[in-house]
Amino acid sequence: MDLYPLIRPFLFALDAEKAHDFALDWIKKTQSRPLLRRLYAQRAVLDPVTVAGLEFPNRVGLAAGLDKNARCIDGLAAMGFGFVEVGTVTPLAQKGNSKPRMFRVREAGAIINRMGFNNQGLEAFLRNVQRSVVRRQVQPEGQPALRLGLNIGKNAATPIERAADDYLACLEAVYPHADYVTINISSPNTKNLRDLQSNASLDALLHALTERREQLKQAQPHKPMFLKIAPDLSEEQVALIAAIVQRHQVDGLIATNTTVNHDEVQAFTHGSEVGGVSGAPVRQASTAVIAQLRQALGPQVPIIGVGGIMDAEDALEKVKAGADLVQIYSGLIYQGPALVPQVAQALKDYHARQPQAES
Repeated sequence: MDLYPLIRPFLFALDAEKAHDFALDWIKKTQSRPLLRRLYAQRAVLDPVTVAGLEFPNRVGLAAGLDKNARCIDGLAAMGFGFVEVGTVTPLAQKGNSKPRMFRVREAGAIINRMGFNNQGLEAFLRNVQRSVVRRQVQPEGQPALRLGLNIGKNAATPIERAADDYLACLEAVYPHADYVTINISSPNTKNLRDLQSNASLDALLHALTERREQLKQAQPHKPMFLKIAPDLSEEQVALIAAIVQRHQVDGLIATNTTVNHDEVQAFTHGSEVGGVSGAPVRQASTAVIAQLRQALGPQVPIIGVGGIMDAEDALEKVKAGADLVQIYSGLIYQGPALVPQVAQALKDYHARQPQAES
């Protein structure tokens, strides 16, 4: 039974951030209690796929930003995700931007946020990651384990010219605990962060990170690194990013983060609030970036598609544009956990119909 339609009016009557915190607190308290976990648990669609050298149970993941402190990995896994990405984490704890800083725009199926990488810092983050039970469980034969992505960023107080120091500190700390690491350079809510997407800055950052990873790999297995980029890029900027990613042999890209374009929400309540727009309004821009990346990268470099997936058709659109995997966030808020198996099943059925699946 899908209880979310009954619960959503209560959550939506709350301030958006209060509802967010309430839901995460509830998941954290119930994720180790099977009977209560059934209130949001979903069937797991088994659709194993190998991307960036990792075998995923299915093609649907949770995007970073929902569980910034990695408190709810087990509960989120129970919703049927093939992979869960937590963070963004920064080296030091920080409060983020002043409240209010999260807003629903219901008429547009959108969320606007200017959270500003609020999190409890690396030490608390890693303690929570290590408490997760689901990744230690023995899986039935032939069923891959949940994959965990750890998303890293820079502290707001760190000057942009020293950003690499924060990313390197985070990479070294999270590397032993991650299945993959995401380098978040595309949030619009940390001053100057998106400047790291420029040619010279990105080149220098990725050089430093890939060099450090080579050192880490001497004692630990290879962990894929993904770069998360913005939807608000020109075709020329996308092409430059694709070239730099290939030059440094970054394992893949996540396209995209939130948009600073408010055109589709401007007319509605809260539509003019400063911050990144997620949900339905970012769908087309995100899909366009995915298509541009796929054309520039060819078939080999993995792309995780995220942005505006509110139903199974939206996810199929991302895959047809070139995404290997997809992530959801705002769709989960608006549609509830039942969206996860719906999307996973649709993608499984779609790939089963493709010629390569029949050979």
